[in-house]
Amino acid sequence: MTFQTLDRRTDCWKRFQVGLRSDQWYAGQDRNAYIHRAWMRRGVPGDAFTGRPQIAIANTASDLTPCNAHLNEVAASVRNGVYEAGGIPLDLPVVSLGETQVRPTAMLWRNMAAMATEEMLRANPIDGVVLLGGCDKTIPSLLMAAASVDLPAVVVPGGPMLNGTFRGGLLGCGTGVWQLSEEVRAGTLSQEQFTRSESSMIRSRGHCNTMGTASTMALVAEALGTVVPGVAGTPAPDSRLLEAAHHTGRLAVDMVSADRRPATFLTKASFHNAIVALAAIGGSTNAVVHLLAIAGRLGIDLSLDDFDRIGSRVPVLVDLQPAGRFLMEDFHRAGGLLAVLREIRDLLDPDALTVTGKPLVDGLDDAPIWDSEVIRTRAEPLVAEGGIAVLRGNLAPDGALIKPAAASQHLLRHRGRAVVFDSIEDFHARIDDPELDVDADSVLVLRGCGPKGYPGMPEVSNMPLPKKLLEQGIRDMVRVCDGRMSGTAYGTVVLHVAPEAAAGGPLALVRTGDFITLDVEARRIEADVPADEFARRTPDEATVTGFATPRRGWERLYVDHVLQADTGADLDFLVGSSGSEVSRESH
Repeated sequence: MTFQTLDRRTDCWKRFQVGLRSDQWYAGQDRNAYIHRAWMRRGVPGDAFTGRPQIAIANTASDLTPCNAHLNEVAASVRNGVYEAGGIPLDLPVVSLGETQVRPTAMLWRNMAAMATEEMLRANPIDGVVLLGGCDKTIPSLLMAAASVDLPAVVVPGGPMLNGTFRGGLLGCGTGVWQLSEEVRAGTLSQEQFTRSESSMIRSRGHCNTMGTASTMALVAEALGTVVPGVAGTPAPDSRLLEAAHHTGRLAVDMVSADRRPATFLTKASFHNAIVALAAIGGSTNAVVHLLAIAGRLGIDLSLDDFDRIGSRVPVLVDLQPAGRFLMEDFHRAGGLLAVLREIRDLLDPDALTVTGKPLVDGLDDAPIWDSEVIRTRAEPLVAEGGIAVLRGNLAPDGALIKPAAASQHLLRHRGRAVVFDSIEDFHARIDDPELDVDADSVLVLRGCGPKGYPGMPEVSNMPLPKKLLEQGIRDMVRVCDGRMSGTAYGTVVLHVAPEAAAGGPLALVRTGDFITLDVEARRIEADVPADEFARRTPDEATVTGFATPRRGWERLYVDHVLQADTGADLDFLVGSSGSEVSRESH
């Protein structure tokens, strides 16, 4: 033991002599305190239970969540930092959701993962927590849990994988799948070449290297104030991620000392900055439903209108797939999120704080752009007004989303005849039928894919185009759905339609042949059907048959209690928080 370590721990004891939450378990000489200490001994010195904060490392590492498989190494660095600062690090494996593996969709279990993590944080002798996430739903579920239990909490994002390359060019994770698979269906790429691209696309540890949901949520979590500024976007194989994890472990101990809980620094101003950042990076539409859910746990009044009001006119500065050309490794090299935020500093709320206790804007003075091809300047944006737009109309009374930066500009104002599919199975069965009555002006409508209907609101809204149109060179059409799409996807897709068809939304009443008008500038999505005609219609039997009808288990609980996309798709009884108090002993 070095004198430096001894001094640090002595200082820690002084700081926490006022008492810790974990003292409710470990302090005292009665039978219960004896049980709590004795079963945690196993080589741990006695002073581990005296004035030293117990820091959980909520770890979503799993071999079945390939994007998070490396997080055990990150956790080891966090442990070192916690112990150096005088705390006691405690591994806490939590529910891990692998976007690419679980069926029917990872979104079905986001709320379950959040609930399970919240309950384990509350139930255990924990004073603070470091949240390790990466894959799409892991960071949102961890933040929802942390907001509800309200213990000092900080996120370490797992980081993106390295750039993929194929046939001499960049190959973006996810985005390349959608592009190349359509080329195979169009007959312009062989199946052999398509298969060969697999190992080229996924060439290192880490989550998607495009501006998909994983990258988006890591960056948005930093803009929200829950990540140490400058860390989000660090590539997973980069040793600087481990250095940042070590420092974050130390910070977690300081946060306990300062009683810096989510409720003390996450405010409406924090969400304002998250929305601005989401727009400027050209982020995933999925961030909207996640931010709404996190805000709901904090009791912060956040609505779809805030996303349009704050973010829709913000310039997109990041030239990254799927909206642009580059990948996350390039983004980090070019200056990362802080360089982006410095360009739009005037749009940020200067009062919003971070896990460091300081305002987010304090870290922007020394954040230059190192490559203006990847991160554009305010004067030369990728898209002048590319933030997520919120649409309303008789098809989406409670709102729907579109990402203009990833859409075809000529389709942002469009009128076409609906071709309706009652379920994803109906879609797959008919989309490539040569006799399908569809042309390039048609609007593809897919319903039964919302939170209740699927269940879980899957990423199916970026429907593959009809093969016969692909063969004609068509690569985009207007598509409308009550589900979601991957943040790595692109196209003129209207999604998150609320209410969904299974919740009585008008999407259930649309028929093939109805004309649909999309006008993004006017923020409208309308079926050209008279109101009295809509009122007379009832859903077709095929539509209703396609809705989920689970009999038991989590799916039954989910369908019975899930809210709609426009409020975050949380469960109705999970909105809000319960704090960290546990009233009764276990023995």
